[in-house]
Amino acid sequence: MLKSLFSWKVLLNLVVAIGVFVGLVWLTFRWLEYHTNHGQEIPVPNVVNKSVHDAVKILDDTGLEYEVDSATYDPKYRPFQVLQIYPAPGSRVKDGRTVRLKVNPRTWAQIAVPDVINKYSGLAFQRLDQVGLKIGDTIYEPSIQKDALLRILYKGNAVNPGARLPRFSVIDVVVGSGPMRNISIPNVVGLSVKEARAVITKSMFEVGLVEHEDGGKDESDIIYYQDPSSGDVRDQGMQIDLWASKKTPAELRAKIEQLNSIYRMKVDTSLPPVRYEEVHNEPIYDAPVIPAAPRRETPKPEVPKTETPKPQTTTPKPATGSGTEKPKASTTPSSTGSTAKPAASTTTGQQPAQKPKAKKVVVE
Repeated sequence: MLKSLFSWKVLLNLVVAIGVFVGLVWLTFRWLEYHTNHGQEIPVPNVVNKSVHDAVKILDDTGLEYEVDSATYDPKYRPFQVLQIYPAPGSRVKDGRTVRLKVNPRTWAQIAVPDVINKYSGLAFQRLDQVGLKIGDTIYEPSIQKDALLRILYKGNAVNPGARLPRFSVIDVVVGSGPMRNISIPNVVGLSVKEARAVITKSMFEVGLVEHEDGGKDESDIIYYQDPSSGDVRDQGMQIDLWASKKTPAELRAKIEQLNSIYRMKVDTSLPPVRYEEVHNEPIYDAPVIPAAPRRETPKPEVPKTETPKPQTTTPKPATGSGTEKPKASTTPSSTGSTAKPAASTTTGQQPAQKPKAKKVVVE
């Protein structure tokens, strides 16, 4: 058996097999060298601070592939400016190697608008600021939801919650300023239910109860009655109840009269109006007691005191005639020691006695 193994035929087959195996290995390595460009390397060009369009063109010319990755927006750099490249500039890579470019985006990254519709404006503003949206103009609009955020506007268009906007975008908000007062109610009798809804909503009211005569929900039914009636004034947001039917209002006269007796109160003006008079309860005061008048007493005559007249010196006036007169000396009364007794007052009336005046004596 050993002799048969070492025969020339077996050895020949073994040599052929080994040669085939070595040939296959050699061919494989040669193919790999050709496919991978073994020994052929290309330096990575420096495209930092260039625009992404120029960088892509340079990489295409050198035979390198590229992959663009946007970084966080930095306002210090130009939009679409290459900030970083990997592998680093100057590195030697094979032909066809993929180079990754880190580019500054055109603007901030987009964020989702939060759901703050119909929320209190103070909390809504805080939430919008947290996600990076800036509040521009605040527009106030009449609404029953006072101080509630009604709409968000971006460049004049309404934005729904969940829409994506660039970070730090400026948005306008519409806030409710409270309901309007004393708005005239429109007339929707004769319109279809669908048309009546549009008219009521346009007039800033709300549709309340809608009662169909046949019990259905056909929006094409005609309105034959409404409450409150047209022409009344109500505040914004009040509900208007509707009654609809496929019949005309003329055919539903009895039903309308029945509804009038319920929703339209009639005021009887045949009786005279009741007049109300205000009654003032004045306080009662007791009459004051007048005391009796005192008796009048006749005053007794008083004895006047004796006064000694003082000597007076009179200066005579010069005569207007031709002659001149000597001045006349005034003397004291002759009876200096006498006491003048005035006559007693004889009046018995109410007047008191008067004091006598002192007499003056002039001696010429």
